[in-house]
This record gives sequence, structure tokens and C-alpha cells, in this order.
Amino acid sequence: MKGYFGIGVEGISKPMNLGALTRTAHAFGASFVFTVAAVFDRRIANQADTSDASASVPIYDWPTLDDLRLPVGCTMVGIELTPDAIELPSFRHPRAAAYILGPERGSLSPEATKLCEYVIKIPTKFCVNVALAGGLVMYDRVLSMGKYPPRPVATGGPPESALDPHNFGPPRLRTKR
Repeated sequence: MKGYFGIGVEGISKPMNLGALTRTAHAFGASFVFTVAAVFDRRIANQADTSDASASVPIYDWPTLDDLRLPVGCTMVGIELTPDAIELPSFRHPRAAAYILGPERGSLSPEATKLCEYVIKIPTKFCVNVALAGGLVMYDRVLSMGKYPPRPVATGGPPESALDPHNFGPPRLRTKR
């Protein structure tokens, strides 16, 4: 997959949520994780991060949005359940992106939203846990920008040979001789 991404949270207060988000970011290959105006205990967050992400992924804690620094050319993408946000399944992820979520019991601040070139939403009936929301967005990014072929039309996913228009008949199973 070309490009890179980072993911962060504005105003997070629950360290276990941050630890889970950090662990998930590490698993999906994030280039960095960040917080803005966070109020949490890093030691508790590290307990939820059983992958020891901080040893492999840079983690930045910025006191305010004014302190936030992103790489040149990095597009800020807000994740927020608002009526005018782009639904995640219809969103084309930028090659270089930083995703930002709002706090557990609130929304992205208007100031953070202004920094975002795009605001996306997960098409759910109501808000989900911040770590889960981040995980869904990272999964969608990897799925849509990775090396995966389009999903098959048929249920269950036939082997590639069955999708070949020159292959007539059902796929054949190979057996050992």
C-alpha cells in the first residue's frame, strides 16, 4: 500500500480507549498516533496496548490544536457522525492522511473540524466507541487502498480461476496424487 496514515483523538479522557486505539493503529500499520488536549494517564493507556505500540509507532501528545503538527502534504480527515459528513463506504481515502476522532462523550470541536479537509462518518444509528470507530476507519482504509481485489459477485468468494471468463463450468478442486 502506498502512502501513510496516522490516527488521533481530540480530548480523550479514557486511557483504556486510547490504549485500544493505539494497539489497533499498530496492527493496521499506522505511521503515527496522536492526541490533542487529552486528559489521561499514559501508564493506564499502556496497559490496554498489549502490542507495545509505542516501541514501534511514534505517539505525539499535543496540548492544543495550535500545537498540532502534521507532515507536509498530509490531509486531515475528521471522523464524526454528522448529517453532512461523507459516509465511509463512499469515501476515497487520501494517500497521506491523519484521521482525528472526537472525545468519548462529545464531538470534534469546531476548531478541529475547520482543520479537516474532509469529515467522514461511519453509517451507524448512533455513535460507537472511539477505539472501535478508529478501527473501522483503519480497516476500511487498508481494504480500499491495499492489495485486495474487488469482492466477488457471488456469495462466499469463488477462487480467482472461477472468475476467469475463459473458464467454463464450476471450479475444480485440486487433490494430491
